[in-house]
Amino acid sequence: MSSATPTPSRARRLPVVGALRLGRPSDIWFKPALSVVAAVAPPSLLLVALGRLDLAMYTMAGSLCALYAHNHPYAARARALAGVVLGMIGGLAVALVAASLTEDAVVLVAVGAVLAAVQKVLCDATRIGPPAHVILTFVSSASLFVPQTLDRVPGHLALAAAAGVWAWLVGMAPAPVRPHGPERRATAHALNAAAAYVETADGDDGHPGARATAYAAVQAARQSLSAAGNRPSDTRRALERLVGRTEVALAAPADADPARLRAWARALRGTGPVPHTDDPRGDAGELLGAAAERADAPRPLWSRLGPLAPIAVRTGLGCALAGYASLALGVGRPYWALVTAASLYQANITLTWNRAVQRVVGNLAGVLLFAAVAPIAHLGPLALVLCCLACNFGAEALIGRNYWLGSVCVTPLALLVTEFPGHQPTGDLVADRVVDTLVGALVGFAAAVAVTNRRAGGRVERALTAVDRAREGAARLLARPQAAPAALEAARRRLTAALVDLRATADAAAGEWWQRALPQERVVLAEQAAHRTLAATVRRQGLLPDPGTSTHTEDVRP
Repeated sequence: MSSATPTPSRARRLPVVGALRLGRPSDIWFKPALSVVAAVAPPSLLLVALGRLDLAMYTMAGSLCALYAHNHPYAARARALAGVVLGMIGGLAVALVAASLTEDAVVLVAVGAVLAAVQKVLCDATRIGPPAHVILTFVSSASLFVPQTLDRVPGHLALAAAAGVWAWLVGMAPAPVRPHGPERRATAHALNAAAAYVETADGDDGHPGARATAYAAVQAARQSLSAAGNRPSDTRRALERLVGRTEVALAAPADADPARLRAWARALRGTGPVPHTDDPRGDAGELLGAAAERADAPRPLWSRLGPLAPIAVRTGLGCALAGYASLALGVGRPYWALVTAASLYQANITLTWNRAVQRVVGNLAGVLLFAAVAPIAHLGPLALVLCCLACNFGAEALIGRNYWLGSVCVTPLALLVTEFPGHQPTGDLVADRVVDTLVGALVGFAAAVAVTNRRAGGRVERALTAVDRAREGAARLLARPQAAPAALEAARRRLTAALVDLRATADAAAGEWWQRALPQERVVLAEQAAHRTLAATVRRQGLLPDPGTSTHTEDVRP
């Protein structure tokens, strides 16, 4: 055991090259890319045919909702997309009314900053996922600086709502063809992550990074299955058993076969039957899992808002200062600086710095792409719409590799949207965008440094307490020879969820500056003790194969 004393988090060296490193593309990178094109194209082309492309920014607001919830099961996706559409229309309504009532840029920047903070907090609290608040903030902020009158607001909102309904239909379109697609993907990701951990496991602790990633993937798979609804089906039961076998592999990596886990993951591609496992509980496993999920209902939304207060203050302050700095420099579109600042704020300062680097590099490359594309877009309204569609596709296809790469396409898209009402001088647009990007990034990051999250250490303590309580609860059940299987299952899942939350909380706190010392050693020891308890739990449940039986001979065919 190390006796090193944790030291307070201080200013540290900030990476640049690492922030720009490309990752692997998402397994479903083409889905949001194709969805946004399918959602944007019909309304935009209809407006071209009607000669009213000046209204495209309002239909674009609704169409961009198709970017959301692609990892959600369809039952949850229907609710999430409906919420996004309502949130988009609500933010747009506030912006249009404000633009109708005043042309004072100082007031409009303040409204935009408040909207950005609210959108950021609500997206984080509801865990809607990428692109989170950025698209909402872009639409509402841009709308603040478009000349508006009150009598036109209802019509503009109706256009956004109609496009939003179409985006909802586009997002739900794959459901009849592959109704369990999101759950299958989440389960396959958990299986592959568990296989990666098993391959790197060494002794009792294994590889901490791979283990944390695998547990997070398992928890995401559990949440995906839970969000799919309570209606039982053969597919869901089979997926439940696969996730259960994934948890077993994490708890006892020495007894797991990574090749078998990867074979199961490959079998989940497409629409074929879900592979069978050797889970001795059979269909009872799914029933126990459902009971565990009901015992651990998610916290209400209001209870998740409190910890986000520092993020809300950072966002509001940073966006306001960025917008006012842009105004002071005489830039005609201060909302670009505001949106740049809003896009930076992540879970901690280190991640915020990474996003600032990515945003600046992507935007500077993007204005060069815009300068190259502008002559084509200026050929006519149809050419302008086609260029926007190409940028939409490129942004979603590339942003999964790294945020800066997607920003290379997002930037010309944002510049092209400003030309819907009429042609704008390319040089002026490029100059304004470069200045606003630099101002937004500098001022936004300065606000993040100024508003530190001093509650991060307290949340680590609470997460440690939650892990200790969950581990003690599981240990008490293990000490009872006649403990109910459902109670053991629920205890195991509670301990797994607490572990995932502890690692996420500790990682977020480690990237924060100027806070009290973090109990890093206690976190490591708590994780090790919890993993030993999880291993004992799965053995007690009879989920491990007989040591005398080879785990390499099991049939993994669907």
